Amino acid sequence: MAGSTSESYNRIAPDVQLGRDVKLACFINAYGCRIGDRTKVGAFVEIQKGAEIGADCKISSHTFICEGVHIADRVFVGHNVTFINDKRPRATNPDGSMQTEADWRVVETWVEEGASLGSSVTVMCGVRIGKGAVVGAGSVVTKNIPDGEIWVGNPAKFHERVYHP
Repeated sequence: MAGSTSESYNRIAPDVQLGRDVKLACFINAYGCRIGDRTKVGAFVEIQKGAEIGADCKISSHTFICEGVHIADRVFVGHNVTFINDKRPRATNPDGSMQTEADWRVVETWVEEGASLGSSVTVMCGVRIGKGAVVGAGSVVTKNIPDGEIWVGNPAKFHERVYHP
């Protein structure tokens, strides 16, 4: 496992693939995921199995990145961002039994290169946030966001085009 971890207080499972020069703050829970080179992960972040984070990203504190989330290179994820991977979450089946992984399917989400998500954004599953797109703080993303656009609100709607390098 390459990269740097802050002494203790982290739960980084042995199956996590850490790139070179990854910076991890304290109180991170990560398992079965991949984190790319030079990415910085803030405190109190959870990254679940099957999640992928590219190189040169900044993942701010209190963020939840669930199974099925794919974050490309150079993405900024603000504080307290939440990703969703289930369109119809339930604790139990119709017969009252507790649901297990066999009772639902992961719906994948994609955040493309150079995108930025403001603090407290919620990203519903099954969407694609385009290259260089910006999502304003507090927005709820319910549909695909094209490359190079700013979207804001609940639900997030087009605001304006931005330059994307």
